[in-house]
Amino acid sequence: MLRSRIVPSLLLRDGGLVKTRQFADDKYVGDPINAVKIFNEKEVDELAIFDIDATAQRHEPDYDLLKSIAAESRMPLCYGGGVTTAAQASRLLQLGFEKISINSAAVARPQLVREMADAIGTQSVVVTIDVRKAGLLGRHAIYTGNGRRQTKLKLTDFLGEVEALGAGEVIVNAIDRDGMMQGYDLALSRTVRDAISIPMTMLGGAGSPADMEQLIETVGTVGAAAGSLFVFTGVYRAVLISYARPAGAEPNG
Repeated sequence: MLRSRIVPSLLLRDGGLVKTRQFADDKYVGDPINAVKIFNEKEVDELAIFDIDATAQRHEPDYDLLKSIAAESRMPLCYGGGVTTAAQASRLLQLGFEKISINSAAVARPQLVREMADAIGTQSVVVTIDVRKAGLLGRHAIYTGNGRRQTKLKLTDFLGEVEALGAGEVIVNAIDRDGMMQGYDLALSRTVRDAISIPMTMLGGAGSPADMEQLIETVGTVGAAAGSLFVFTGVYRAVLISYARPAGAEPNG
């Protein structure tokens, strides 16, 4: 039986961890291996790691670093960044990652979703979709290139397409909410839930466990992902890696 998950989201840049606001203004927050050690002790449900430069700079995943991260981790891992082939996804799975995420590559060539599903299994294929409000009507548009390029894709159509191609999960990242810690985009979360039947994770906006509780109450079983909530403390955003679980949430395992 599926249950809601609380998922810290970590961003890799040049081998270190950073945190952004609306996909900009990145701040260094520490060493990824040390962060994994801390989250191990917190019994985290799942950890998502995204290399935010790999795709933009057109380089493959940093397999050596990811191998070290996987070897240290005692929790399920999802990785995204620079994956453009099923062979790369298979290699990452062999390193110890349970889920492999694609983003811009899925937009550019949706058939990659099917190729990965055939190679590593639907349960390990994640499509991450970056969205922000655009135009006079404020509709949710899909963006690529770290939020710099707006596509012409309709969100609900693309969600249905990747599900049909074999995605086992979607992560929807609200760019407008990224790092703002003012709550999830609940209207967006309802749109996603209504469009697909596979597991979904929402990212962007969580500022407290109460925000996660509200997300779960809104859409039911969901992955509640967050970055700033787990790496900052206080109004001055001092770096402190922690793991807050909503009231009533079951611990991992």
